[in-house]
Amino acid sequence: MAEYRPDGIRLQKVLAAAGLGSRRHCENLIATGKVTVDGTTITDQGMRVVPGEAVIAVSGKRIQVEEGHLTVVLNKPKGVVSTMSDPRKRPALDEYVSGYGVRLFHVGRLDIDTTGLLLLTNNGDLANRLAHPSHGVSKTYVAKVAGRVHRRLPHRLTKGIDLEDGPIAVDSCTVLDTTQEFSVVEVTLHEGRNRIVRRIFESVGHPVVELSRTRYGPLSLSGLAPGQTRVLDAQEVGALLEEAGL
Repeated sequence: MAEYRPDGIRLQKVLAAAGLGSRRHCENLIATGKVTVDGTTITDQGMRVVPGEAVIAVSGKRIQVEEGHLTVVLNKPKGVVSTMSDPRKRPALDEYVSGYGVRLFHVGRLDIDTTGLLLLTNNGDLANRLAHPSHGVSKTYVAKVAGRVHRRLPHRLTKGIDLEDGPIAVDSCTVLDTTQEFSVVEVTLHEGRNRIVRRIFESVGHPVVELSRTRYGPLSLSGLAPGQTRVLDAQEVGALLEEAGL
């Protein structure tokens, strides 16, 4: 049950600060019964909560309301290392997020030749939970691989294969295009082992030529060009929190 916190902040102010719209718009969300706090529908404009302690949802979707937290999605270009800086002076992530004015940390890695969706945040709880293998957030990749793949490859990969560090099965596998020389395959999996997608395709005789991560949990690249970033809104971060079990 939602608890009124006299030491807290008015709910409509918290919603507005989380990017849900103007204060008046947020008051309307409350008045029309679209906002819940700790599972209880709130219609009282005088409700006060403590950001970071209350679980707030709008239209059934949890939102991130803790002040000072920033989470960014980057479409990582090829040739960029997944570190904030690089002693060998290779292009690194700080070149793309230094303008935000806060110290961000990358969530997981993409190898230097892999492009696509990479998260950066200063929310330590979110980063630790997303990175922990026990919480297995789904990740989708599109791989251009050498050779014409067999029509039964999706079944083989979803059933599972053995790698040197243990068995692996993907959640889904779809062949998007194929020629005699190359095939384009989309795979979704929860595993986070090092270079796992490249090792999967190499083990079945189709080395990866190009690889891009297109989705991370509920997030997609949303039309971001290579090197572009965008800040996640409160509902997107809330969806990540839910998928990570927070």
